[in-house]
Amino acid sequence: MENQVSVQNQIVEALKKTETYDKASKKIEIKQTHISYVFLADNFVYKVKKAVNFGFLDFSTLEKRRKFCEKELVLNKRLCGDMYLEVIPINMSASGEIKINGEGKTVEYAVMMKKIPEEKIMTKLLEEEKIDKNIMNKMAKIIAGFHEKAQVSRTDTDFEPLSTIETNWRENFQQTQEFIGRSISAHTHKFIQKKVDQFMKKSQGLLAKRVAENRIKKCHGDMHSGNIFVADKIYIFDAIEFNERFSNCDVASEVAFLAMDLDFKERKDLSEFFVEKYVKYSGDQGLLKLLNFYKCYRAYVRGKVTSFRLNDPNVNDEEKKIVAKEAAAYFELASDYAKQLKN
Repeated sequence: MENQVSVQNQIVEALKKTETYDKASKKIEIKQTHISYVFLADNFVYKVKKAVNFGFLDFSTLEKRRKFCEKELVLNKRLCGDMYLEVIPINMSASGEIKINGEGKTVEYAVMMKKIPEEKIMTKLLEEEKIDKNIMNKMAKIIAGFHEKAQVSRTDTDFEPLSTIETNWRENFQQTQEFIGRSISAHTHKFIQKKVDQFMKKSQGLLAKRVAENRIKKCHGDMHSGNIFVADKIYIFDAIEFNERFSNCDVASEVAFLAMDLDFKERKDLSEFFVEKYVKYSGDQGLLKLLNFYKCYRAYVRGKVTSFRLNDPNVNDEEKKIVAKEAAAYFELASDYAKQLKN
Protein backbone atom coordinates (compact mmCIF):
# COMPACT_ATOMS: atom_id res chain seq x y z
CA MET A 1 0.00 0.00 0.00
CA GLU A 2 2.81 2.39 0.94
CA ASN A 3 4.59 1.63 -2.34
CA GLN A 4 1.31 2.21 -4.23
CA VAL A 5 1.05 5.68 -2.71
CA SER A 6 4.70 6.44 -3.50
CA VAL A 7 4.30 5.47 -7.16
CA GLN A 8 1.04 7.39 -7.36
CA ASN A 9 2.74 10.53 -6.02
CA GLN A 10 5.19 10.30 -8.95
CA ILE A 11 2.28 9.90 -11.36
CA VAL A 12 0.45 12.91 -9.92
CA GLU A 13 3.56 15.08 -10.34
CA ALA A 14 3.92 13.89 -13.94
CA LEU A 15 0.25 14.58 -14.71
CA LYS A 16 0.73 18.21 -13.73
CA LYS A 17 2.88 18.59 -16.87
CA THR A 18 1.36 19.03 -20.33
CA GLU A 19 3.95 16.76 -21.98
CA THR A 20 2.55 13.73 -20.07
CA TYR A 21 -0.63 13.79 -22.14
CA ASP A 22 -1.19 12.25 -25.56
CA LYS A 23 -3.61 15.04 -26.53
CA ALA A 24 -2.32 18.60 -26.84
CA SER A 25 -3.07 20.96 -23.97
CA LYS A 26 -1.68 24.37 -23.02
CA LYS A 27 -2.21 23.98 -19.29
CA ILE A 28 -3.24 21.48 -16.64
CA GLU A 29 -5.28 22.26 -13.54
CA ILE A 30 -5.52 19.76 -10.68
CA LYS A 31 -8.34 19.26 -8.20
CA GLN A 32 -8.84 16.52 -5.65
CA THR A 33 -11.40 14.89 -3.41
CA HIS A 34 -10.82 12.42 -0.60
CA ILE A 35 -10.81 9.59 -3.18
CA SER A 36 -9.69 11.07 -6.50
CA TYR A 37 -7.26 13.34 -8.34
CA VAL A 38 -8.91 15.21 -11.20
CA PHE A 39 -6.74 16.75 -13.94
CA LEU A 40 -8.36 19.36 -16.18
CA ALA A 41 -6.72 19.84 -19.58
CA ASP A 42 -7.92 22.17 -22.35
CA ASN A 43 -10.61 19.87 -23.77
CA PHE A 44 -10.61 16.78 -21.57
CA VAL A 45 -10.71 15.74 -17.92
CA TYR A 46 -8.72 12.82 -16.48
CA LYS A 47 -9.81 11.26 -13.19
CA VAL A 48 -7.37 9.08 -11.23
CA LYS A 49 -8.50 7.14 -8.18
CA LYS A 50 -6.38 7.57 -5.06
CA ALA A 51 -4.69 4.45 -3.66
CA VAL A 52 -6.82 4.43 -0.50
CA ASN A 53 -8.87 1.93 1.50
CA PHE A 54 -11.65 3.33 3.69
CA GLY A 55 -13.34 -0.01 4.28
CA PHE A 56 -16.49 0.93 2.40
CA LEU A 57 -14.21 1.77 -0.54
CA ASP A 58 -11.05 -0.05 -1.60
CA PHE A 59 -8.82 1.41 -4.33
CA SER A 60 -5.64 0.05 -2.73
CA THR A 61 -4.35 -1.95 -5.73
CA LEU A 62 -3.87 -1.09 -9.40
CA GLU A 63 -6.17 -3.93 -10.47
CA LYS A 64 -8.97 -2.64 -8.22
CA ARG A 65 -8.56 0.88 -9.58
CA ARG A 66 -8.75 -0.44 -13.15
CA LYS A 67 -11.89 -2.41 -12.36
CA PHE A 68 -13.62 0.55 -10.74
CA CYS A 69 -12.59 2.90 -13.55
CA GLU A 70 -14.30 0.57 -16.02
CA LYS A 71 -17.37 0.30 -13.81
CA GLU A 72 -17.52 4.09 -13.44
CA LEU A 73 -17.53 4.45 -17.21
CA VAL A 74 -20.45 2.04 -17.66
CA LEU A 75 -22.59 3.48 -14.86
CA ASN A 76 -22.14 7.10 -15.90
CA LYS A 77 -23.06 6.48 -19.51
CA ARG A 78 -26.64 6.05 -18.26
CA LEU A 79 -27.09 9.77 -17.57
CA CYS A 80 -24.29 11.40 -19.60
CA GLY A 81 -22.98 8.98 -22.20
CA ASP A 82 -21.33 11.58 -24.42
CA MET A 83 -19.36 13.02 -21.49
CA TYR A 84 -17.68 9.77 -20.37
CA LEU A 85 -15.28 8.63 -23.10
CA GLU A 86 -12.92 5.81 -22.11
CA VAL A 87 -10.58 4.30 -19.53
CA ILE A 88 -6.98 5.02 -20.48
CA PRO A 89 -3.67 3.57 -19.24
CA ILE A 90 -0.86 5.64 -17.75
CA ASN A 91 2.49 4.04 -18.52
CA MET A 92 6.05 4.22 -17.23
CA SER A 93 8.94 3.51 -19.60
CA ALA A 94 12.13 1.68 -18.66
CA SER A 95 13.80 5.08 -18.21
CA GLY A 96 11.10 6.20 -15.77
CA GLU A 97 9.17 8.49 -18.12
CA ILE A 98 5.44 8.61 -17.33
CA LYS A 99 2.98 9.18 -20.19
CA ILE A 100 -0.68 8.61 -20.92
CA ASN A 101 -0.95 5.84 -23.53
CA GLY A 102 2.84 5.73 -23.46
CA GLU A 103 5.46 2.99 -23.65
CA GLY A 104 6.31 0.53 -20.92
CA LYS A 105 4.47 -0.82 -17.91
CA THR A 106 0.96 0.38 -17.03
CA VAL A 107 1.24 1.99 -13.59
CA GLU A 108 -2.16 3.68 -13.34
CA TYR A 109 -5.52 4.16 -15.05
CA ALA A 110 -7.69 7.21 -15.58
CA VAL A 111 -11.26 7.83 -16.64
CA MET A 112 -11.20 10.26 -19.55
CA MET A 113 -14.12 12.66 -19.98
CA LYS A 114 -15.20 15.48 -22.23
CA LYS A 115 -14.56 18.76 -20.44
CA ILE A 116 -17.62 20.81 -19.58
CA PRO A 117 -16.92 24.46 -18.63
CA GLU A 118 -16.53 24.75 -14.85
CA GLU A 119 -18.81 27.78 -14.77
CA LYS A 120 -21.66 25.43 -15.75
CA ILE A 121 -21.46 23.40 -12.53
CA MET A 122 -24.77 23.62 -10.70
CA THR A 123 -23.15 24.63 -7.39
CA LYS A 124 -21.72 27.77 -8.99
CA LEU A 125 -24.93 28.50 -10.87
CA LEU A 126 -26.86 28.32 -7.59
CA GLU A 127 -24.50 30.89 -6.07
CA GLU A 128 -25.11 33.12 -9.09
CA GLU A 129 -28.89 32.57 -8.82
CA LYS A 130 -28.99 31.10 -12.32
CA ILE A 131 -30.91 27.97 -11.35
CA ASP A 132 -34.66 28.51 -11.58
CA LYS A 133 -37.81 26.41 -11.34
CA ASN A 134 -37.75 25.75 -15.09
CA ILE A 135 -34.37 24.04 -14.78
CA MET A 136 -35.46 22.14 -11.67
CA ASN A 137 -38.56 20.97 -13.50
CA LYS A 138 -36.38 19.56 -16.33
CA MET A 139 -34.12 17.94 -13.75
CA ALA A 140 -37.04 16.33 -11.92
CA LYS A 141 -38.31 14.91 -15.21
CA ILE A 142 -34.87 13.52 -16.14
CA ILE A 143 -34.38 11.91 -12.72
CA ALA A 144 -37.89 10.44 -12.61
CA GLY A 145 -37.30 8.95 -16.07
CA PHE A 146 -33.92 7.60 -15.02
CA HIS A 147 -35.43 5.94 -11.95
CA GLU A 148 -38.27 4.45 -13.98
CA LYS A 149 -35.76 2.75 -16.32
CA ALA A 150 -33.24 1.85 -13.60
CA GLN A 151 -32.87 -1.82 -12.79
CA VAL A 152 -34.62 -3.01 -9.64
CA SER A 153 -32.01 -3.93 -7.04
CA ARG A 154 -32.30 -7.53 -5.90
CA THR A 155 -29.81 -9.75 -4.11
CA ASP A 156 -29.66 -13.54 -4.36
CA THR A 157 -32.05 -13.57 -1.42
CA ASP A 158 -34.86 -11.17 -0.64
CA PHE A 159 -33.58 -7.62 -0.22
CA GLU A 160 -33.69 -6.60 3.44
CA PRO A 161 -33.99 -2.80 3.50
CA LEU A 162 -33.90 -2.40 7.26
CA SER A 163 -30.72 -4.49 7.56
CA THR A 164 -28.97 -2.50 4.81
CA ILE A 165 -30.04 0.88 6.18
CA GLU A 166 -29.02 -0.14 9.69
CA THR A 167 -25.61 -1.20 8.37
CA ASN A 168 -25.13 2.15 6.62
CA TRP A 169 -26.12 4.13 9.69
CA ARG A 170 -24.01 1.99 12.04
CA GLU A 171 -21.03 2.55 9.77
CA ASN A 172 -21.74 6.30 9.74
CA PHE A 173 -21.75 6.56 13.51
CA GLN A 174 -18.64 4.39 13.89
CA GLN A 175 -16.68 6.32 11.26
CA THR A 176 -17.56 9.70 12.76
CA GLN A 177 -16.48 8.78 16.32
CA GLU A 178 -13.00 10.14 15.64
CA PHE A 179 -14.43 13.50 14.54
CA ILE A 180 -16.29 14.17 17.78
CA GLY A 181 -14.92 17.48 19.01
CA ARG A 182 -13.49 18.25 15.57
CA SER A 183 -16.51 18.56 13.26
CA ILE A 184 -19.38 17.09 15.27
CA SER A 185 -20.27 17.48 18.95
CA ALA A 186 -20.85 14.50 21.22
CA HIS A 187 -24.41 15.75 21.82
CA THR A 188 -25.24 15.94 18.09
CA HIS A 189 -23.70 12.51 17.46
CA LYS A 190 -25.75 10.92 20.25
CA PHE A 191 -28.98 12.80 19.43
CA ILE A 192 -29.03 11.82 15.75
CA GLN A 193 -28.25 8.20 16.60
CA LYS A 194 -31.14 8.07 19.07
CA LYS A 195 -33.67 9.63 16.68
CA VAL A 196 -32.61 7.45 13.76
CA ASP A 197 -32.82 4.25 15.84
CA GLN A 198 -36.32 5.16 17.01
CA PHE A 199 -37.51 5.96 13.49
CA MET A 200 -36.16 2.73 12.01
CA LYS A 201 -37.81 0.60 14.69
CA LYS A 202 -41.13 2.22 13.89
CA SER A 203 -40.77 2.14 10.10
CA GLN A 204 -40.02 -1.49 9.26
CA GLY A 205 -43.38 -1.92 7.56
CA LEU A 206 -42.97 1.24 5.50
CA LEU A 207 -39.50 0.22 4.35
CA ALA A 208 -40.73 -3.27 3.43
CA LYS A 209 -43.53 -1.68 1.40
CA ARG A 210 -40.96 0.29 -0.62
CA VAL A 211 -39.28 -2.99 -1.57
CA ALA A 212 -42.60 -4.55 -2.56
CA GLU A 213 -43.31 -1.54 -4.78
CA ASN A 214 -39.92 -1.99 -6.53
CA ARG A 215 -38.64 1.40 -5.30
CA ILE A 216 -35.17 0.01 -4.51
CA LYS A 217 -33.17 0.61 -7.69
CA LYS A 218 -29.63 0.70 -9.04
CA CYS A 219 -29.44 4.45 -8.61
CA HIS A 220 -26.84 7.14 -9.28
CA GLY A 221 -25.92 7.26 -5.58
CA ASP A 222 -24.27 10.70 -5.35
CA MET A 223 -26.77 13.11 -6.85
CA HIS A 224 -26.00 16.64 -5.63
CA SER A 225 -25.25 20.00 -7.26
CA GLY A 226 -21.49 19.38 -7.29
CA ASN A 227 -22.11 16.46 -9.67
CA ILE A 228 -24.44 18.25 -12.09
CA PHE A 229 -23.59 20.43 -15.06
CA VAL A 230 -26.28 22.64 -16.58
CA ALA A 231 -24.80 23.42 -20.00
CA ASP A 232 -26.11 22.60 -23.50
CA LYS A 233 -28.06 19.98 -21.58
CA ILE A 234 -28.16 18.60 -18.04
CA TYR A 235 -25.31 16.23 -17.16
CA ILE A 236 -25.66 14.26 -13.90
CA PHE A 237 -22.22 12.69 -13.50
CA ASP A 238 -19.94 10.91 -11.00
CA ALA A 239 -22.30 8.05 -10.08
CA ILE A 240 -21.03 5.79 -7.30
CA GLU A 241 -19.20 2.77 -8.64
CA PHE A 242 -17.17 1.67 -5.61
CA ASN A 243 -19.89 0.22 -3.34
CA GLU A 244 -23.26 -1.10 -4.48
CA ARG A 245 -24.56 -0.79 -0.93
CA PHE A 246 -24.56 2.99 -1.45
CA SER A 247 -25.84 3.17 -5.02
CA ASN A 248 -28.47 0.42 -4.70
CA CYS A 249 -30.99 2.37 -2.69
CA ASP A 250 -34.52 3.63 -2.39
CA VAL A 251 -35.20 6.25 -5.05
CA ALA A 252 -36.51 8.37 -2.15
CA SER A 253 -32.95 8.51 -0.81
CA GLU A 254 -31.66 9.79 -4.15
CA VAL A 255 -34.35 12.48 -4.37
CA ALA A 256 -33.66 13.42 -0.76
CA PHE A 257 -29.96 13.94 -1.53
CA LEU A 258 -30.52 16.67 -4.10
CA ALA A 259 -33.32 18.18 -2.00
CA MET A 260 -31.01 18.25 1.04
CA ASP A 261 -28.26 19.84 -1.03
CA LEU A 262 -30.62 22.63 -2.07
CA ASP A 263 -31.69 23.10 1.56
CA PHE A 264 -28.01 23.32 2.57
CA LYS A 265 -27.48 26.03 -0.01
CA GLU A 266 -30.48 27.93 1.39
CA ARG A 267 -32.71 27.26 -1.61
CA LYS A 268 -35.59 25.57 0.18
CA ASP A 269 -37.92 27.00 -2.49
CA LEU A 270 -36.15 25.00 -5.21
CA SER A 271 -35.89 21.95 -2.95
CA GLU A 272 -39.63 21.82 -2.32
CA PHE A 273 -40.42 22.51 -5.99
CA PHE A 274 -38.06 19.74 -7.15
CA VAL A 275 -39.66 17.18 -4.82
CA GLU A 276 -43.15 18.27 -5.88
CA LYS A 277 -42.31 17.86 -9.57
CA TYR A 278 -40.50 14.54 -9.06
CA VAL A 279 -43.57 13.15 -7.29
CA LYS A 280 -45.74 14.40 -10.16
CA TYR A 281 -43.60 12.72 -12.85
CA SER A 282 -42.94 9.50 -10.91
CA GLY A 283 -46.28 9.12 -9.14
CA ASP A 284 -44.30 8.18 -6.01
CA GLN A 285 -46.33 9.79 -3.22
CA GLY A 286 -44.88 7.32 -0.70
CA LEU A 287 -41.43 8.90 -0.74
CA LEU A 288 -42.79 11.91 1.18
CA LYS A 289 -43.08 9.78 4.33
CA LEU A 290 -39.35 9.03 4.18
CA LEU A 291 -38.03 12.35 2.88
CA ASN A 292 -36.73 13.79 6.18
CA PHE A 293 -35.26 10.43 7.19
CA TYR A 294 -33.25 10.21 3.99
CA LYS A 295 -32.39 13.91 4.06
CA CYS A 296 -30.93 13.29 7.52
CA TYR A 297 -28.94 10.33 6.17
CA ARG A 298 -27.59 12.28 3.19
CA ALA A 299 -26.62 15.32 5.28
CA TYR A 300 -24.85 13.06 7.77
CA VAL A 301 -22.93 11.26 5.03
CA ARG A 302 -21.83 14.60 3.56
CA GLY A 303 -20.63 15.64 7.00
CA LYS A 304 -18.71 12.37 7.34
CA VAL A 305 -17.13 12.47 3.89
CA THR A 306 -16.15 16.12 4.32
CA SER A 307 -14.60 15.23 7.69
CA PHE A 308 -12.40 12.59 6.04
CA ARG A 309 -10.43 15.44 4.48
CA LEU A 310 -9.28 16.42 8.00
CA ASN A 311 -7.05 13.32 7.87
CA ASP A 312 -5.72 14.02 4.36
CA PRO A 313 -2.01 14.99 4.46
CA ASN A 314 -2.50 16.93 1.21
CA VAL A 315 -4.89 19.37 2.93
CA ASN A 316 -3.12 22.22 4.76
CA ASP A 317 -4.13 23.62 8.16
CA GLU A 318 -5.99 26.63 6.77
CA GLU A 319 -8.01 24.43 4.42
CA LYS A 320 -8.77 22.06 7.30
CA LYS A 321 -10.40 24.90 9.25
CA ILE A 322 -12.73 25.49 6.31
CA VAL A 323 -13.35 21.75 5.95
CA ALA A 324 -14.22 21.37 9.65
CA LYS A 325 -16.69 24.27 9.45
CA GLU A 326 -18.40 22.83 6.38
CA ALA A 327 -18.65 19.34 7.90
CA ALA A 328 -20.11 20.80 11.11
CA ALA A 329 -22.78 22.62 9.07
CA TYR A 330 -23.81 19.34 7.42
CA PHE A 331 -24.04 17.59 10.79
CA GLU A 332 -26.19 20.41 12.17
CA LEU A 333 -28.50 20.13 9.17
CA ALA A 334 -28.75 16.37 9.79
CA SER A 335 -29.72 17.19 13.37
CA ASP A 336 -32.44 19.56 12.14
CA TYR A 337 -33.91 16.79 9.98
CA ALA A 338 -33.67 14.33 12.89
CA LYS A 339 -35.79 16.67 15.01
CA GLN A 340 -38.54 16.39 12.39
CA LEU A 341 -38.65 12.57 12.44
CA LYS A 342 -41.90 11.25 13.92
CA ASN A 343 -41.23 8.49 16.40
